[in-house]
Amino acid sequence: MAKRKSQKDPEDLPDAPDGKNKRKNDDSDSDEDMDMLNVDFEWFDPNPAVDFHGLKTLLRQLFDVDAQLFNLSELTDLILSQKLLGSTVKCDGEESDPYSFLTVLNLETHKDKQVIQDLSAYLTRHCTSTPSLMPLHTLLTAPTTAQIGLILTERFINMPHEIVAPSYKMLQEEIQWAVDEKEPYAFTHYLVLSKAYQEVESSLPAAEQPPSKKKKGSKGDGEETFYFHPEDEVLHRFALGWGNYEFESPVDEGASDAKRAFQELGVKPMGHLVLIEAEKFAGAVSAIESFMSGGQ
Repeated sequence: MAKRKSQKDPEDLPDAPDGKNKRKNDDSDSDEDMDMLNVDFEWFDPNPAVDFHGLKTLLRQLFDVDAQLFNLSELTDLILSQKLLGSTVKCDGEESDPYSFLTVLNLETHKDKQVIQDLSAYLTRHCTSTPSLMPLHTLLTAPTTAQIGLILTERFINMPHEIVAPSYKMLQEEIQWAVDEKEPYAFTHYLVLSKAYQEVESSLPAAEQPPSKKKKGSKGDGEETFYFHPEDEVLHRFALGWGNYEFESPVDEGASDAKRAFQELGVKPMGHLVLIEAEKFAGAVSAIESFMSGGQ
C-alpha cells in the first residue's frame, strides 16, 4: 500500500498545431483538443525487496564523481534497514523503482559502520572551506553529546518540486514517532547533503563555441551558485551554517561542456551542505511547504 495518499500531478500537453496545411475536415480540428497526462505519485516505506538498485542509483547521482569514494551498497542497505523512516516516491506501484527518496541517518548511532566512518571523514574534510560550517567541524571532531541526523535526498531531474514538501513533512512526523518510541532519533542537529553547480566558460575551441551573449557588466567569473534542489535556498534561512565544496575526484577535461545548462556555458557540479539546529527544523519544513505552494 502507499505510505500516504497519492498525489496527482496533472500536466496539460496541448496538441501541436498542424500548421498552414492543416486539413479543414480533420476530426481533431478543435481549439479545445488537448492531451492530458495524469501522474499519480505514491509514497512508500523503503522496501529492501525492491528498492536496492533504485536507491543506489539515486545515491550515485547525489554524490556525483565522489560516489566512488563510498561503499554505496553498504549505504543503501543501511537506508533500507530503517523500514519505517524515510520515503521513496514512485509512479508505478510499490514494485517499481523509486524516482525520489528522502531519509535521515544518525551519524552517532552508526559510527561503527565503515561507510558512516568514510562519510564522516569526508564531511569533516569539506566543512572547513566555509567559515559558517566550522560548527559542523566541531560537532564532527570534538567530544560532544550532539546527535547529527544526516539527511540524504535525491530525485530524478524531471520530478516535480511539489513532491518535496510532503516528503519532508512525512520525515518530520516519522522522526517524532520514533522519538516517542524511545528510538535513537532525538537529533540535536540536521545536516542536509545536497548538490549545487556553477556555470563555467566553455573549454571548446573558439571555432566550436556559439557567439557570445554575455550580459553587459558580467564578469564571467562563474561564481554565482545555482541549486539542483531549490528547497536548499529555503533551508538556508534556518541554517546554522551552509556552503559549497569541491568534489575530490578528478573529472575528464571538458566534462562541464557535457553538462551544459545554457548554450554558452558548461556546468560545474559541487557538493552542498546545510547545517540546521533541531529546534529550527520544524520551521524549515513549514517554510518548504509554503515555498512549494507558491508562498514565500
